[in-house]
Amino acid sequence: MDLAGFDYHLPEALIAQEALADRAGARMLVVYREQGRWEDRTFREFPGFLGVGDCLVLNDSRVFPARLFGRRAGVASLPIGTHNPKRLENLSGQVEVFLLRPVSADGRDWEALVRPGRKMRVGERVIFEGGLEAEIVARGEFGERTVRFRGEWAKPPGLSAAGLSAAGLFERFEQIGHVPLPPYIKRSDEARDRERYQTVFARERGSVAAPTAGLHFTGEVLDACRARGAEVACVTLHVGLGTFQPLHEEQVENATLHAERYNIPEESAAKIRSARRVVAVGTTSVRTVESAWRDGVLSGETDIFIYPGIPFRRVGAMLTNFHLPRTSLLLLVCALAGKELTLAAYRHAVEREYRFYSYGDCMLIV
Repeated sequence: MDLAGFDYHLPEALIAQEALADRAGARMLVVYREQGRWEDRTFREFPGFLGVGDCLVLNDSRVFPARLFGRRAGVASLPIGTHNPKRLENLSGQVEVFLLRPVSADGRDWEALVRPGRKMRVGERVIFEGGLEAEIVARGEFGERTVRFRGEWAKPPGLSAAGLSAAGLFERFEQIGHVPLPPYIKRSDEARDRERYQTVFARERGSVAAPTAGLHFTGEVLDACRARGAEVACVTLHVGLGTFQPLHEEQVENATLHAERYNIPEESAAKIRSARRVVAVGTTSVRTVESAWRDGVLSGETDIFIYPGIPFRRVGAMLTNFHLPRTSLLLLVCALAGKELTLAAYRHAVEREYRFYSYGDCMLIV
């Protein structure tokens, strides 16, 4: 399959720049696979599509402020002479470090996207507020960097600098970091994004992007789902580079995704096993369940890539937001609903001026 076949036209004005004041106030396009049709509904009607025997699967990963801004501390870690005209430039040049995932056991080494990328070579250091520092220690295949943090943050009594706490480092991120809004939201993050770019059921810290289909839920909507007789099961997939990264291969079958960490508690696994129908909230919940049912492992890392032709082992329905063209997320939706039906439904959503992407409206595939 050619990736070009998974494209569609979207006017920029339909890309939602703000969250709705009412979490549950989104429109919902319901797609009926067997009948090959759709209808315009509202998200508040979602519980009415559930019943006894259904299991609603939620990704409870919690977003942390993963976008850090600092300044350069030198070129390739070499000191700059006090009279060198480059000194002020290198000490004042702003650097953005977008954290993706920890890659060391002690939590001090992180995979990250760094800007300006060309200037930030291995050996460069970045200084953040409050004495936190990071050194670039490696470069990845697609331009990502590995950064190593150091500094005096939340150090328990008697613990050496070499044993700085990962929990303390997260606390520093909470203090100085910014909400990692996607690049198609053309504004800086604001205080209200700390609450709105987070699901009401978020528990396990570790994502650098929200599982956005879950943003529509409120406690009242979840209660209404349970009242319909549906079970609710929480799983965890920490959203990382695999969500952001464009597919690098024009031939779909040749593409691969970055690995992301997931976990399904045994209690949730039991609910999923016994369900008549599994209704996954978001592509991350789909990937978590399908990974576990494909590999027989409830915890680990997954780089599962679901596209048309890949069978679903357990998921039977999905609530999802609208996704960017030519992305693995759109291909996953096409795998469940069918390519032609999905793209036709997207064209309808454009014509009816649905709100697209993270802060936008949603689609229910049944």
